[in-house]
Amino acid sequence: MLGQPLYPDPLTVAEEWQAGGRGVAIATVIETWGSAPRPVGSHLVIDSQGNFHGSVSGGCVEGAVIVEAAEVITSGTARVLEFGVADETAWRVGLSCGGRIRIYVERLG
Repeated sequence: MLGQPLYPDPLTVAEEWQAGGRGVAIATVIETWGSAPRPVGSHLVIDSQGNFHGSVSGGCVEGAVIVEAAEVITSGTARVLEFGVADETAWRVGLSCGGRIRIYVERLG
């Protein structure tokens, strides 16, 4: 359909999920250094049922962000996550491109 985006904006999805009574967290890329899969401002939204929409990196990094987001939804405490090749977790979560990213995860509402 013309005029309709192929993929809805993650923030719109987050609002819809919250309006439907779901707990929702928003992950936002806040800093990048070197090679990074997604630019600053990219969003991934996660709900309390484990559904997600959008992207902050790709691969296993997003899996790690989803796990952290579930804890943020439960606790209500925001956190900053950092992934990079200098970090021993970089190889485990798949950010071996030589860059680093910081992601802010917060509960909506």
